[in-house]
Amino acid sequence: MDMVFRALAIYLFLVVVFKVAGRRALLQMTSFDLILLLIISEATQQALLGQDFSVTGAMITITTLIVADILFGLMKKYFAPVENILDGTPVILVEDGVPLADKLRKVDVSCDDILVSARQNNGITDLHKIKYAILERNGHISIIPYENQEAS
Repeated sequence: MDMVFRALAIYLFLVVVFKVAGRRALLQMTSFDLILLLIISEATQQALLGQDFSVTGAMITITTLIVADILFGLMKKYFAPVENILDGTPVILVEDGVPLADKLRKVDVSCDDILVSARQNNGITDLHKIKYAILERNGHISIIPYENQEAS
C-alpha cells in the first residue's frame, strides 16, 4: 500500500509543478528542458519505487499512475471547474492585430512565440494580419487570420 500512496503523492506533486510551470513549458522544449525532463523522470522513478525494484512493484506503481490519470480524466470530463483548474482556459493573446501585453506577461509568451506559430501554421509574418492568437489549454498557439476582405 505504501507504493500506491507514493505513486499518488508523486503524481499529484507533478500535476501541481507542471501547473505552476504553466503552458509555456509545453509550448517550447529546449535541450535544457529535455535534460530537465530526463532528470525529473529519474528522480520520480526512484521516489516511486523506493528500495523495491521488483517487477511487481513496478506494475503496482504503473497501475496506480494510470488509474489516477483515468480518474483525473473522468473528473475533467464531468466537472468543468476541475478541467479549468487543472488545464486552465484558453487565453487570447492577440486581438485584432494588437498584442495584449498583460496576458502575454501572465502566460509568459512573447510576440516572437506568436509569430513563430503564425509563420509555421498560416504563413503570416506580421502581427497586424492576425485577428486572434489564442494560447490553447495544451500549450499550442492557435492563429486566426483576418479574412482576405478584412485585411488591410
